[in-house]
Amino acid sequence: MNKAYFYLDMKSHELEVPYTKKKRRVRVLLPKNYAKDKERTYPVVYFHDGQNVLYSKESFSGHSWKVIPTIKRNPDIERMIVVAIDNDGFNRMNEYSAWKYKEANIPGVQFGGKGTEYAEFVMGVVKPFIDQHYRTKTDKAHTAMVGSSLGGNITQFMGIEYQESIGCLGVFSSANWIHQESFDRYLARQKLETNQRVFIYVGTEEADDTDKTLMAGNIKQAYLDSSLTYYRQLIAQGLDLDNLLLRIQAGAEHNEIAWAENLPACLRFFGEKW
Repeated sequence: MNKAYFYLDMKSHELEVPYTKKKRRVRVLLPKNYAKDKERTYPVVYFHDGQNVLYSKESFSGHSWKVIPTIKRNPDIERMIVVAIDNDGFNRMNEYSAWKYKEANIPGVQFGGKGTEYAEFVMGVVKPFIDQHYRTKTDKAHTAMVGSSLGGNITQFMGIEYQESIGCLGVFSSANWIHQESFDRYLARQKLETNQRVFIYVGTEEADDTDKTLMAGNIKQAYLDSSLTYYRQLIAQGLDLDNLLLRIQAGAEHNEIAWAENLPACLRFFGEKW
């Protein structure tokens, strides 16, 4: 199935998820003149929460990441292939968390622990499929991963677990506070390669209705603390400051409006080394 939008061509695939045996929609947005420039290869940017990436009408919040207008309106941004991987609806919170979450103060709230399997699906099924069927630059430097909220959590995890394959991370409004201690222990055991580029974004008014069911404390502060902790951890691991970009936006809430606004800066940051 092809869908032309502006000058961009979009293709849709259904790939089987090994641990559910169900098909998952993966859409591929091809850059301008992809069909014409037959010798050219492209960096690839993978997005989690694919339903929220392309069209506002199908986005959870009613507002998308505006990827297509971003590419159209910012011709200086390096041409890339965008891959939007749908989330699994109700199971999203399980897939985007590498560790189980249980809040002792709120009975019955427990999820997570499927993140490792989801990461294996992305890196073992989706990426090889994309590299086989499209003209991609398959190397680490030209492979990027972007996610927001819990999608930011799984992006952080995959950026460590698959650091030999993923060179750029876009971590937006990460809810890493839900399993901060587990993440901290995991990261402390690793030796990170210092050539990853990491874009970290957080707003000062983060928190959505789901968050309020998961934490009784100051959620806005938790988001800020978690993002700043991640930034400091990467510096402590030896990442060059030139490869880190931390953006804190005053007044910004936890939604696609804010993420779309900051996406061009993220893509430009990736493209500096492309």
